[in-house]
Amino acid sequence: MTVIYSCKLAHINDTHSHFDPNRIHFNFEHKDKALSLHTHSGGYSRLAFQIEKARQQALDDQQSFLFLHGGDSFQGTLYFREFKGKANAHLLNLLKPDAMVLGNHEIDAGNGPVLSFLNNIDFPLLAGNMDLSQEDIGKTTRLRDHKNLLDFDPQTQTAKVLLKPLQDKTLAIVGITLDQMKEIARPDPDTHFVDAIETTQRTVDKLKKQGIDHIIILSHLGLTQDRALAQQIPDISLIIGGHSHSLQDDFTQFGLPYLPYGERVNTIPILHAGKYAETLGIADIEFNAEGRVTLLNGHNYFMLDKQFMLESAQGVATDDYAWAHAQLSAHPSILWDDEAANIRQTIDTLYRPTLIALEEQIINFVPKNLIHTRLPSKALPHGSEISPWISRSIYHETRILDETIDFALHNAGGVRQSLAKGHLTLAEVVGRLLPFDLPLVKYQIQGRYLYQAIESSINHATNNSVIGTGAGSFPYAYGLRYFYDGRRPLGQRITQLDILIQEEHHSKNQQESWKPVNVDHYYVGVSSEYTASGKEGYQALQQAKWQRPISELSLAQAFIQFMQKEQDLEQTLPLQVHYTSHH
Repeated sequence: MTVIYSCKLAHINDTHSHFDPNRIHFNFEHKDKALSLHTHSGGYSRLAFQIEKARQQALDDQQSFLFLHGGDSFQGTLYFREFKGKANAHLLNLLKPDAMVLGNHEIDAGNGPVLSFLNNIDFPLLAGNMDLSQEDIGKTTRLRDHKNLLDFDPQTQTAKVLLKPLQDKTLAIVGITLDQMKEIARPDPDTHFVDAIETTQRTVDKLKKQGIDHIIILSHLGLTQDRALAQQIPDISLIIGGHSHSLQDDFTQFGLPYLPYGERVNTIPILHAGKYAETLGIADIEFNAEGRVTLLNGHNYFMLDKQFMLESAQGVATDDYAWAHAQLSAHPSILWDDEAANIRQTIDTLYRPTLIALEEQIINFVPKNLIHTRLPSKALPHGSEISPWISRSIYHETRILDETIDFALHNAGGVRQSLAKGHLTLAEVVGRLLPFDLPLVKYQIQGRYLYQAIESSINHATNNSVIGTGAGSFPYAYGLRYFYDGRRPLGQRITQLDILIQEEHHSKNQQESWKPVNVDHYYVGVSSEYTASGKEGYQALQQAKWQRPISELSLAQAFIQFMQKEQDLEQTLPLQVHYTSHH
């Protein structure tokens, strides 16, 4: 008789300190009317309820149960800004994950916050390609040999592995994270990340020799690299991922793009669960004795408010609400707002009061939704609608301090979400929109390196003939406009690069005009410290003649100050991104 090995799996990723339900919106078409539905989904108390329900169902059905986190618990909201990871550890402990993989945002501020997190969690943190063999043995933030960390084993050149029982077999969970960590985060200089695919291959080979065939890769590589992992290493049973914020499942009727849940590459299923604790993946999985997944049934679930708002330019009628509720109720991936009361009480009593004062400080009014997308698309051919405002704020606020500033340049990943119509609060800016509050740096740089930096950062963002680090590197500017054609050869893709010239006239009014960037001329720019340090394709900025920190201003402060001057967000900014894909 064929033995079936059954497991119920719950998974989340890229939760980014979104402990409360997150604002979302869906778009419908009904009776030739475009409807926009605004509601909230997820949050830790709703996650906890559904995870515990799944855990109990597995127990009742005599299944193994696993709950895994695909990395990037840190950053994202005021909870992280105020509590620096302590709330993350506490609340994750209450959710009781079996393991979490290290994400790049866990190590944004060096190894210290990772150590604090490790000291406070009740579950293992997996980082199987993080090599600590050269770590300074006397440092106060030493991670090596920590009881809660499964890192790289330099003797065997493999990942340390979490083993779990699966009926009469052993299930191995291997945590693999980005090997480009030094480019996109700030690990300590003595902390290294070795090749993700090679480490996975060696680890899988070792496990197979030990007779372990059921192998789950818990990955923080992003969906594209997960596909490469599956293509190159056929003995993997299942990949559970994060980093790319990929929401799998069919939500096309709500206006969201379609990605199949449990997409198979080389017969290996890959599972991702979106972002910001808005959705929870739950799957029933069956393996054969050789470790292959023979059956996978599951969904990513939204956990929605029972009450919601509807908007339409054509007006909203009572039957529209009933119709929309029926659409949601009938969808297999929609759950409602049941929550674990103990988690809600913990958040509300220990953490929430600190945030309330910031949420009451209104700095502007947003007259329409401003969408943030990292890359240009058919719907938004010039890319993000909010990133140009952020670049403009950096430019103008820095020019108050230094009139020699010619341009601002910022990466899309530093902006974390869209802005919804309504009051813009201090909490919204520092907690959600610009949670990293990066220092600003001004620099003097030759025009030739601006060409290089902009092309290289776009190539990195689009995996366009290079190994990219993710769409977060895509450049947005103010005072610079560029024309990029990905169909052209490397080094020739910026077909036009212009700089905005401020000209004084006899009337004392300033006029602005665009002039081509001269490759030999020097210009003064301002960027976040992260971008100016040459991360994610911006290496050419390291060729600056000089770089100087701006101690009086940070990224978030610049945007807040600029917005407090009653900027008219109805205004259309001059187009500064002109992008042609390589496809």
